[in-house]
Formats: sequence, structure tokens, C-alpha cells
Amino acid sequence: MADAVTDNKEVKMEKVAGPWKEAWRGFRKSKVAVVGMGIVIFFILLAIFGPLFTPQGINEQNLSQRLLPPSSANWMGTDDFGRDILSRIVYGARISLWVGFLAVIASVVVGSILGILAGYYGKWVDTIISRIFDIMLAFPSILLAIAVVAVLGPSLRNALIAIAIINVPNFGRLIRSKVLSIKEDEYIMSAKAIGMKDNRILFSHILPNSMAPVIVQGTLAIATAIIEAAALGFLGLGAQAPSPEWGKMLADSRSYLTNAPWTMIFPGIAIMLTVLGFNLMGDGLRDALDPRMKS
Repeated sequence: MADAVTDNKEVKMEKVAGPWKEAWRGFRKSKVAVVGMGIVIFFILLAIFGPLFTPQGINEQNLSQRLLPPSSANWMGTDDFGRDILSRIVYGARISLWVGFLAVIASVVVGSILGILAGYYGKWVDTIISRIFDIMLAFPSILLAIAVVAVLGPSLRNALIAIAIINVPNFGRLIRSKVLSIKEDEYIMSAKAIGMKDNRILFSHILPNSMAPVIVQGTLAIATAIIEAAALGFLGLGAQAPSPEWGKMLADSRSYLTNAPWTMIFPGIAIMLTVLGFNLMGDGLRDALDPRMKS
């Protein structure tokens, strides 16, 4: 009898873990996705542990060594204030990843709540929320972010808020469409029939079964958020001096593009590689989690 109970538990555990194990197995088969994950992990580790090994402080100025080319002493050269570019890029990884992750998490939370309410309750609730999403999506995302920061004031925190706001409609519409297809399933109808409350149905059944596309979209959205944060920093609306944010570093190096190109090349490469890593990983997750992509 005990053996039968144990076998039943093992079968249930396999059923729960099965889809995710299968997704991980499919993800590992994509070499491009694994490379993307490796790039992301590298930058995360760089952000966490890199500052322990940087040769100089991020704001340590030495005007006698300004605009020096890459060398053994300064692997990526120095900027117009004699600051070590490598040190600033390493610290900048913290800022870019912090903005990317927090902005997307906030967008997912708010967008998921609004999308669930719109898809599950429908009628006037769906109409109001959907029209709000349509109005927000009618504006180019970077233009809407600039407008939000212009109202709140230029700063890294306000740039993060702006990026979170402009991504809410994307997650809201994604969750809404998923809820519309799930809420008519038999197990949802059975839960309603036995008198289960709406909040339990929403957060115990519908939301967990809607997370696969959100995970994929969230990974790709982090890459977009990093670009948007860099764009706002480049325009002077994001991180302010002397913060070593990559977009701000690009803006500060515009005057030295011809005689000191390394001041712009290395921050640009950092942005490009980070965004590439998240995009490759997101594509791999999409292929692994989307049943339509499986042969």
C-alpha cells in the first residue's frame, strides 16, 4: 500500500516537472540560445563581482592621463577626465541590468493584473483597460518614455519608471489574450461550478498557466529596456553625471569620436553584447516553451 502511494506521488511530481524539464531539454538543444544565456550570465557575474577586481574607482579622475588609448594599465583606455573606462563599464553593468530587470518586473506585475482583469471579466472592464492599452501603444515607445521623464524630471529612477510604464500594455495584452483562451477550458468551468472564488481561480489556475509566453516576452523586454535606458541616458534624461551608465558614457564621448574612438566603442559593445545575449536567450525560450515550435 505504501509503495503504491509513493509511486503515485512520483508520478504526480513527474507530471508537474515534466513540461519544464522538457522545455529545458529543448532549450539546451539550441546552441545559439545557450550562447545567449552564457552572455547574460557573464554580465550578471560581471555586475556582481566585477567591481571587486576593477583597477580604479569609477569617479577617480587623473587629468594628466585623459584620453589615453587602451594599454596594459588601462585595458579600455581612459575618458576625458582620465577615468578608467573598464571600471566604469563594469559598474555600468549593474545599472543597466538593474534598470532592465526592475522595469520588466514592474511591467509584468501591473500588466498581468490588468490583463487578467480585462480577459476574465470582459464587458466594460475589458473595454476600459483595452482602450488604455491602445492609447499607450499609439505612441512610439521611446517618445512616450521621453514624455514621462519630461514630466517626472530627468533621473535614473524616473527613467526606470518610464520604461516600466511603456511596457505595461505589451504584457497586459499578452496576458489578456491568454486568459480569453484559458477561461473557457473545462477545468476552469469545473472550478466555477464547485463555487471557487474568482481571485483563487485567477491566481491559482489562470495566471500559472499563462506564464510561459510572459517569461519569453519578459526576457526579450529586458533587452529592450536596456536599450531604452541607454537611449534616455544618451539624451540626458536618464542617469546623470557622474553615473557610469552606458548610454550616458556614449553621450559624453561624442566629442571625442575621431581622436579617442575607444571612449565610444567599448560602451557600445557592452550594450550590444548584453542586448544580444537576452535576445538569443529569449528566442531559445520561445522555441522551447511554444508547442507550435516543436517538431
